[in-house]
Amino acid sequence: MSKGQVTIPKNVRNALGIETGDRVTFIVDGTNVRVVNSAVYALLKFQEEMKGEGEKAGLLSEESVSEWITKSRREDNSK
Repeated sequence: MSKGQVTIPKNVRNALGIETGDRVTFIVDGTNVRVVNSAVYALLKFQEEMKGEGEKAGLLSEESVSEWITKSRREDNSK
């Protein structure tokens, strides 16, 4: 449409996990185009960029992550 809006069939929306009004991202690769849920795509890109950062910070288990979160919350609440 003139505003850049597209109509995506219901079965495709269901497969992508999107609802009316949600945003999608078009990924162009040569002559192929993929349509993905923008929120899911953003999370995947973020995960790719953060890969290995937990290990660098010494967060090697769920327990160490939980301890870090607890410590951070205590520090935030003491301010």
